[in-house]
Amino acid sequence: MTPADVRTIPTPDSKTADVSKPLRAVIGQTFDAVLFDMDGTLIDSTPAVRRSWLAWAAERGLDASFLDARHGHPARDIVASLVPPEEFDAAFQRIQQIEIAETGDITILPGASEALTAIGEYRKAIVTSCTRPLAAARIMATGLFPPRVVVTIDDVLRGKPDPEPFALGAKWLGFEPGRCLVVEDAPSGLSSAHAAGCTTLAVAGTHAAADLKTDLVIVSLLEVEFLSTASGILIARRESMRRSNPQDQSCG
Repeated sequence: MTPADVRTIPTPDSKTADVSKPLRAVIGQTFDAVLFDMDGTLIDSTPAVRRSWLAWAAERGLDASFLDARHGHPARDIVASLVPPEEFDAAFQRIQQIEIAETGDITILPGASEALTAIGEYRKAIVTSCTRPLAAARIMATGLFPPRVVVTIDDVLRGKPDPEPFALGAKWLGFEPGRCLVVEDAPSGLSSAHAAGCTTLAVAGTHAAADLKTDLVIVSLLEVEFLSTASGILIARRESMRRSNPQDQSCG
């Protein structure tokens, strides 16, 4: 995993977004472990999240315009920015109650189950801004089979975009963050991963590809394969995608 030259990142509409920093290669590289964000990366919880926060905001008489800019941030940080300190505990408990109950239409994103299945148990983790009860509720609702290591906001003092969540995920697996690949969909998570020293693979969808500062951006996890080898997890472009896109401009 050596730094590559400055490159451009392909976007879903075949345009490119300028990148002003050296990018690390992703395709063709082998990593010690892969750390996955959950919401927007492995599962689609966006409708449920939006309904939950709209309901919570309505109960408190708040303008819900804060929603669009805060995806990927821990709920406790969002709540703390919106209510007086003396109301925090009740307000945070309430959004947790609403979100845990709102799981009916949460689904697994394409390629997510395949990615988790392909990677050995000791080389993968989920790193989420959810609390542990909320993460468990969403995982159960989708039927996603989680790895043994799941880092939640309950496990850290500072959530994304601070580096602590991904640094802890790497530590719990026994690897250096610089030898890990992070798969994320949100700018705050990518900032967290970069700050921890990880290489990043972004999944566009929740955010436009041009808004994601990352080493490589894809539209779906179906575009790549996670191949277990004796030395780690090799990232490859899926053959079907390679054949359908001979002008592939991806990193690596």
